[in-house]
Amino acid sequence: MAFIDEVYCELFAGRGGNGMASFRREKYVEFGGPWGGNGGHGGSIYFIGDEGKQTLADLRYKKHIRADQGEHGKSKGMHGKNAEHTYIRVPLGTIVYDEKKTRFIGEVTHHEEKLLVAKGGKGGRGNIDLKTHRNPAPNMAEKGDPGEHVKIHVELKVLADVGLIGFPSVGKSTLISRLSNARPKIASYPFTTLSPNLGMVEVEDRSFVLADLPGLVENAHQGFGLGIRFLKHIERCRVFIHVLDASSDDPGKDYQSIRKELEAYDPSLLDRPEIIVLNKIDLCEERVPEIDILQDDDVIAISALKKTGLDVLVHHVLDVLDRAPAPTTEQQNDDHKTYVLEHKTTDFVIEKKDEIFHLSGDKLKLLFERTDFTKDEAIRRFARQLRHMGVDEALRKEGAKHGDIVKIFDFEFEFLDG
Repeated sequence: MAFIDEVYCELFAGRGGNGMASFRREKYVEFGGPWGGNGGHGGSIYFIGDEGKQTLADLRYKKHIRADQGEHGKSKGMHGKNAEHTYIRVPLGTIVYDEKKTRFIGEVTHHEEKLLVAKGGKGGRGNIDLKTHRNPAPNMAEKGDPGEHVKIHVELKVLADVGLIGFPSVGKSTLISRLSNARPKIASYPFTTLSPNLGMVEVEDRSFVLADLPGLVENAHQGFGLGIRFLKHIERCRVFIHVLDASSDDPGKDYQSIRKELEAYDPSLLDRPEIIVLNKIDLCEERVPEIDILQDDDVIAISALKKTGLDVLVHHVLDVLDRAPAPTTEQQNDDHKTYVLEHKTTDFVIEKKDEIFHLSGDKLKLLFERTDFTKDEAIRRFARQLRHMGVDEALRKEGAKHGDIVKIFDFEFEFLDG
């Protein structure tokens, strides 16, 4: 399966069911009264973390995701059924933004963690819930609120405890296959690994997630080699294992080259805990003592192919992880948990075009969507709501006179003044 780490999706949360207007008409119930139930809430769309997934490939073929609509209210005071929510399983490290990446929505970092990305609409109230002392028998009901409609940019940044970095063909894929349950493609040519591979390393009663990241080259931050595409996955690793090739002409120079690439991409990466590993010592045993970088006590010499020195490496990794800071993640946007049409601040906006007054706004849109314009009583209620919002007074200040045309979304009304 292809490695997909960025996709665009359009989400349609479910609309709430309409309330019902009905009345009691039993033979021996003298006064009857309203008896219409409320509509059910529309289904929301959630992303849910799945530690078994490593790519966003599933979302690549789900460009449009729709949740179910709530059931309409019924007579005898019976409420409609709430719609089932829609759950999309995504890999850990999935980050969700709006389409233009100007607003962060949230991130999934744990197995079975749920992230709300599109909230379903509220069900409309039936006339049993709309009765008041002034109007004890309303012959109307509310329509359900529309569900949230969003276009999102979904991005994956691999979330792992330890990341393998280094030039192509230094043996990172062989190393992860020896330490974990991962089975990456292994071959003797550069860029064999074209996508990150994750594996679980288990040591006695402890474990950690190891990521084999595609090989870096000089000027990768400018697009060379595999380019900047996979550098972002390095950000989420708590510890780096910097793998060097003992058979290289100058392992020390290779080490400094990769450090420069990390600094060019994000200088803070140089402060991340790092373990330097000299691999392939089985290919040049006679010159290993002469390699300058081995004079550093922190360098561990291994042979991934021959499984030499791997126990020392794993236990050293566990020691470093105990001291390493928690992985950096994006901040959760708690505001997104509130229904989008209710947490915005614009009540209404008036624009005059060609002698017609056009009304728009978030709160106005919500009231408009709830109104059943086939019922005269519902239209009168909507007019009262506009007056309470200050729409009438604002129209007068804009120069509206009796009989002028006022357009509210798809409907045109006459302005009645006096």
